[in-house]
Amino acid sequence: MTVSTANTQDERQGPRVIIAEDSVLLRSGMARLLEDSGVEIVAAVGDADALITAVAEYPDVDLCLIDIRMPPTYSEEGIQAAVKIRRTHPEVAVLLLSQHVVSRYAADLLGGGASKVGYLLKDRVADIEDFLAVLRRVADGGAAIDPEVVSQLLSRHRDRALERLTPREGEVLEVMAQGLNNAGIADRLTITERAVEKHIRSIFTKLDLGQDDHDHRRVQAVLRYLRGADRD
Repeated sequence: MTVSTANTQDERQGPRVIIAEDSVLLRSGMARLLEDSGVEIVAAVGDADALITAVAEYPDVDLCLIDIRMPPTYSEEGIQAAVKIRRTHPEVAVLLLSQHVVSRYAADLLGGGASKVGYLLKDRVADIEDFLAVLRRVADGGAAIDPEVVSQLLSRHRDRALERLTPREGEVLEVMAQGLNNAGIADRLTITERAVEKHIRSIFTKLDLGQDDHDHRRVQAVLRYLRGADRD
């Protein structure tokens, strides 16, 4: 199914989105929810091949909302399509949805960088306000990893460097992995931004992340968590 609108860039209130979801009911429901919230749905498709075709047809799309498991095998079609889109259309953001936590997908998502990527559990869509906030954040160039995904990753085996982190540093890194900036981390943990900066500097030191630029080290710190959990 393809949905197109005649709104111009100046008239529309939200990002232009392609939905890729094999369930007709869920696909239609998400399209209606997003449209009612000012998001422009340019296409709604049911499999990965149709998604790739739609991205080529609508090169000015801002974000693809993708189910991880789609026909024909219902295994990795969604993530494979997302990786391809990020390689061939780096300006297009991808936000993946999954019914259950599949930790290695989180590492795959962040492996190409910490911008324009996200991974949510489907039950998060029920909280409309949070879902829309995440969608807009990712479309605007940010990143978002579902808190439950991060929580399960952090409950697994850590390497020695990660185990050197204090409980508070672990909390800071956990929230960082969800895509929040320093102000967002401070608000979530009810601490000052100065304290956040201090904890992040300590995390960089304990993980031996060198003297590269700050943003790069943030990405590397998050990947250290995700990849370390994935090897378990």
